[in-house]
Amino acid sequence: MTDVEKFIQWIKESKKTVFFGGAGVSTESGLKDFRSKDGLYNEKYDFPPEEILSHHFFMDHTDEFYKFYRDKLNTKGFKANITHIVLAEMEERGLLSSVITQNIDGFHQEAGSKKVLELHGSIKRNTCMKCHKSYDEKIVFDNIDIPRCSCGGLIKPDVVLYEEGLDDDIVRKAIHEIATCDLLIIGGTSLNVYPAASFIHYFKGKHIVLINRDATPYDSICDLVIHDNIGNVFKEIKKQVIK
Repeated sequence: MTDVEKFIQWIKESKKTVFFGGAGVSTESGLKDFRSKDGLYNEKYDFPPEEILSHHFFMDHTDEFYKFYRDKLNTKGFKANITHIVLAEMEERGLLSSVITQNIDGFHQEAGSKKVLELHGSIKRNTCMKCHKSYDEKIVFDNIDIPRCSCGGLIKPDVVLYEEGLDDDIVRKAIHEIATCDLLIIGGTSLNVYPAASFIHYFKGKHIVLINRDATPYDSICDLVIHDNIGNVFKEIKKQVIK
């Protein structure tokens, strides 16, 4: 039995399966990740990307923040890929309880997933810091200036920047999902981003399956590790499980 066959067997046997994903899920849509050798953090800017994507930089250098944000985080022209689509199909067939994602692109919902816990927020939502009116992504990406609300307030993307905490309710729900599932699928993440990576310590179920192109600090605690592009694995799930 191959590793992928074993994985598929566990999916079929599991009473509750949860998917925990990172940037590698969306890179196969054409988006760049952050930490790989070709990622955003290895590109050259006047300021390090980690600083640009921080709360203090957003407040102190809003114009520069939005120049980078529009240039690098706009998903226009990109769409959900095979992994997003198969996960949505698994949920529809009762084979997946939820998706927990570190991504902010909204591709899981675009593919049809209903129960998605976005640990780091979403570029699809934007909020006035003054009156709290909500806007979609067009207010940011279809604008060349700093986006302002009709009340004059500064509009901020609903993404978790450096120096900001995760949403307590989302964290609580994510931990509950991980703690109560039989099968935890971890995909497309280096597991180097905290506190999100630490959530897997709450797992009490039967199997953890890790699918990632490169090795991670948590390979040794997983029951099955598949070092491959996640899309290749989910193509097999599509063939053998989603018929």
